[in-house]
Amino acid sequence: MKKLFSLLLLLSITLVLAACGSSEDADGSGEESITPDTIVMGFVPSQDSDTIADTIKPLADQLGEELGIEVEGKVMTSYNALVEAMGANQVHVGFIPAFGYVLANEQYGAEVILKSERYGSGTYKAQYLVKADSGIEELADLEGKIWAYPDKGSTSGYLFPANQLMMEFDYDSAPQLETEFFSGTTAAGGHDTAALAVYQGDADVATTFDDVRTELEEEYPDVMEKLNVIGYTQDIPNDTISVTKELDDDLVQEIKDVFLSFNENEEMIKIMNQVYNWDAIIEASDEEYKVVKDTYKKFKDNIEL
Repeated sequence: MKKLFSLLLLLSITLVLAACGSSEDADGSGEESITPDTIVMGFVPSQDSDTIADTIKPLADQLGEELGIEVEGKVMTSYNALVEAMGANQVHVGFIPAFGYVLANEQYGAEVILKSERYGSGTYKAQYLVKADSGIEELADLEGKIWAYPDKGSTSGYLFPANQLMMEFDYDSAPQLETEFFSGTTAAGGHDTAALAVYQGDADVATTFDDVRTELEEEYPDVMEKLNVIGYTQDIPNDTISVTKELDDDLVQEIKDVFLSFNENEEMIKIMNQVYNWDAIIEASDEEYKVVKDTYKKFKDNIEL
């Protein structure tokens, strides 16, 4: 009888401990990998959101077919919205620019797995666009003007230009730059719409990736003549394909392999080129984004998202 009592006591203790362990995982103190029934890919608007949504559907379908899992493409309202969605596991795979990746990595442990290649390079620059007849010829001429940028979470559209102008003209904070150097600012929502704000006379300067004008030529044939580039920032590591930290490692490897295989698929690369001007998909590591992390750390208290 004593042996039976001891056995039952031991079994009870084991069940209690197991329950405690399950509770820890449930409340987030334990880390469990996930394999979702539907993988959600998140995109940020570099152009009209409806256009992106239509364009990326074949990409999501092809990825889903290769993985054997349903894949949904979702266009977010902003860079920050994508970061938050990845933090909440509402988006599992993010097509996210360098600054957005740094935020997602710092706040939620997101991991970069791949990045874009454009014109044979894994880096790019931001540019300053002004009207050709504006009389603005150099960065100093921007004082007192209206600045259009895509979004404060944009690496090339905001972070690097803000950093450069603060350094060059001795401003301590981004809000100070916006209110004391510029006479006004506007968040245009996309790189193309920031450029159009200048083209249409609603702003004096736009900061965008190099060269957003090529995306506007079809609808605005004179854009290359009407808008001039007066300067560039330092090199910026290209946009990333990043994943949430909870995503199963084997699944992450499969996703990575499928995306790399798209380099041999003309239709898929054409889609990436239409959406973000990607020419190829290449390997990436967290170390490559140190320059962005250093810039963000320097100004993080002054840049409000």
